[in-house]
Amino acid sequence: MQTQTLTRKIETENLSVFYGSFKAISDVSVEIYENNVTALIGPSGCGKSTFLRSLNRLNDLVPKTAVAGKVLLDDTDIYAPSQDVVDIRRRVGIVFQRPNPFPMSIFDNVAYGPRLYGIKKKSVLAEIVEESLRGAALWDEVKDKLDKSGLALSGGQQQRLCIARTIAIEPEVILMDEPASALDPIATLRIEELIRKLRERFTIVIVTHNMQQAARVSDYTAFFNMGDDRAGYLVEFDETDRIFTNPQQKLTEEYITGRFG
Repeated sequence: MQTQTLTRKIETENLSVFYGSFKAISDVSVEIYENNVTALIGPSGCGKSTFLRSLNRLNDLVPKTAVAGKVLLDDTDIYAPSQDVVDIRRRVGIVFQRPNPFPMSIFDNVAYGPRLYGIKKKSVLAEIVEESLRGAALWDEVKDKLDKSGLALSGGQQQRLCIARTIAIEPEVILMDEPASALDPIATLRIEELIRKLRERFTIVIVTHNMQQAARVSDYTAFFNMGDDRAGYLVEFDETDRIFTNPQQKLTEEYITGRFG
């Protein structure tokens, strides 16, 4: 399926994450390629979201979290002591499962990040807001009501606003944790179309429980499962077409075809 030259954007090497004494994921080694969409699939509780959040150190915010192994962003370990966590989270943005606009205007939602990073000039902020809302396929719907609350938008619009807010800080990678699971089918379709378009500018990693969605939007798929010790582990990683039509592991085939468990 892939014809372009692949550039590795993120690589994990034997990544394990612990919450206290509980091992949430175990020895995950995988490569995530630039300007591609990588889907993380697998049963509930197998560590997909933990793995996703490890890619921008969001798990650091959970008490008693410990990490073993490496997460390389452009070949630099983001867990090295010298790394600036704030800068990592600017380079690797995240969109959560449920839309979470700030209780402020549409304009201020999108301008929040740039302001945080020191951009104060109104004309520059206005340009960033318009560009980000266009990038999130929302501009035409909100351009005449930028002073209205982001909370007044529909669920699907709120999620696209959150995507615009993420785009506004110009990340290199966008993580998405089930970004359409709380949305209706039409809003879900808009988000999927947006993901395919955003791939041209960003590297995207998406957690989804929806097999059809993974097949539609992603270039690569990583299938996770849970071991007897309840730790999540990587079963198989490959091009999405191959995962869904000719998986190498029997466990993957059983999950894809609904015969799992």
